Amino acid sequence: MNFTESWKWYAEMFQMNIKILEDDTVAERMLPYTGNAPQKRHACIAINLQGGGGFEIWQYSERTPQPIPFTIHIGDLGIFAMKIKCLDAEKFHQEISAKYDKVSPVVNTPDGTKTFWVEDPWGNFFQAVEFPVVYRNMKQLSGGALGVMIGVTDIERSLAVYRDILGYDEVVYDKTGTFDDWSMMPGSGEQYRRVLLTHSQPRQGAFSEIFGKSYIELVVALDRQPRKIYEGRYWGDPGYIQLCMDVVNMKELGAFCREKGFPFTVDSCPGDIRFDMGDASGHFTYIEDPDGTLIEFVETHKIPVVKKLGWFIDLKKRDATKPLPRWLLGCLRWNKVKF
Repeated sequence: MNFTESWKWYAEMFQMNIKILEDDTVAERMLPYTGNAPQKRHACIAINLQGGGGFEIWQYSERTPQPIPFTIHIGDLGIFAMKIKCLDAEKFHQEISAKYDKVSPVVNTPDGTKTFWVEDPWGNFFQAVEFPVVYRNMKQLSGGALGVMIGVTDIERSLAVYRDILGYDEVVYDKTGTFDDWSMMPGSGEQYRRVLLTHSQPRQGAFSEIFGKSYIELVVALDRQPRKIYEGRYWGDPGYIQLCMDVVNMKELGAFCREKGFPFTVDSCPGDIRFDMGDASGHFTYIEDPDGTLIEFVETHKIPVVKKLGWFIDLKKRDATKPLPRWLLGCLRWNKVKF
């Protein structure tokens, strides 16, 4: 993928155009997933102010990325699709279809929610899901990330991470069979078990209100042996490399994950050293789910609001569990990227 070309596409299609940070340095702390060698990369984090999770758009600066050597099918192990918020599925479908052709018809999910699919120019699948909740009205139909679909080998074993650690404890549906809403995707005619999870408790933290409610859908392929999407490839190679969670109290989380049998595999701040990423700073760690899918935890310490004015949000000087004021996060609209 080309970094600028990709970001421009996601900004045009999904309005992921508010820059939180951009960084073009060496990733020195991901050695377990980058061939035990530091790798230079260009990355950004972008959000949509109507609410939802952000995108981290990523490209190696020097190493040649290794593409997926096979066609990803539903249920292959790892993140195989992302869910995107939209206010009105029919209207958003018309908007996307007017400027892009790899779009499915509007259909219903197993719980009756209107949805449609988009395959981006690089083979990544997005499920636009009708979710009429807005954080800040930007007069657009799309929001940010609503969740992901993850291929696993065993639902119950995976719940040890997604339910017991991440807190996705509420089952929206648990269905087995073939599914019409997947007709655009490779492998759609096969049998699957799919379990849609959400969290029964509201999230806490500085960004909890803008991120809002989210979903994780676990999928097991029943008719074939699924393939591991990142087998033999590096973190940062094309595809959905990780699921990222905003957290507070990383030390306590580390002890909790160890107790559950999923210790951190990467820790950016051993000994409490400071970690900077461009104009932002924080503490990140990783665990793996039972099938090796990467889950990143980020405890944010500082982000820029208006860099030119030297205006930053210092999250270390406030109650980490309380959401930031809406007027303050609204000021991030001044960081809108124009291509």
